[in-house]
Amino acid sequence: MVCSMRRKAECWDNAPTESFFHSLKVEWIYGEKVFETRKEAIEKIFDYIECWYNTQRLHSSNGQVSPAEFEKRAVCA
Repeated sequence: MVCSMRRKAECWDNAPTESFFHSLKVEWIYGEKVFETRKEAIEKIFDYIECWYNTQRLHSSNGQVSPAEFEKRAVCA
């Protein structure tokens, strides 16, 4: 992995990642009970990303469609 840092006070590189992790924490993790095992946490996070975040959740940056729908439209266009 290559570090992607700019000058002090330039946060643009981290904005998409921070936005994703904010959504993950607020929409999924904080509402869950404490995970019993690391495996359970990994499974739940995988479900969030693959079953909700990429396929159903609407994203304002994509014109209020899911990433999967956005990709489908791009391929058909």
